[in-house]
Amino acid sequence: MRGLADAARLRRFLKELAREAEAEVAVYLTGGATAVLLGWRESTIDADILFVPEQDSLYRALPRLKQELQLNVEIASPAHFIPELPGWRERSLFIERVGSVSYYHYDPYAQALAKIERGHAKDLADVAELLARGHVEARRLRELFEAIVPRLHRYPAVDPRSFKKRLDDVLHARS
Repeated sequence: MRGLADAARLRRFLKELAREAEAEVAVYLTGGATAVLLGWRESTIDADILFVPEQDSLYRALPRLKQELQLNVEIASPAHFIPELPGWRERSLFIERVGSVSYYHYDPYAQALAKIERGHAKDLADVAELLARGHVEARRLRELFEAIVPRLHRYPAVDPRSFKKRLDDVLHARS
């Protein structure tokens, strides 16, 4: 079994992954990797990433890097669980550039909404941190939720009423 990933292990992964890029690419981190690198968690079970554009050399490198670094890596983003938010790329937070790779934290609003939809305690704690640290503003979070409601039917696992109630609960607890 692979170990937990702390900030040092995640940064080493980013450096090693960049060596495999064959062209310019943006790599978006989400979930626990964001929580660790932004400083409110010590470690995470895995690194969730997304390549834009997709690049075969990076996919091919993942099994080796996972083994060498003893790191769990998943290809995942909020858009795998909820509709893509308008303007998500512009709101993504720049981390660093290594070679031809630009690293970002995937849009904090998309991360927050995906975590609210899931509703797990750790996810809701992450949302509270995103709000408390100013990465997400409550009014804008609600606006972006409303923007994706018309497309929720494309995500049959998502119950729009339950999702809205969880959002209301999170924002009410914040006020």
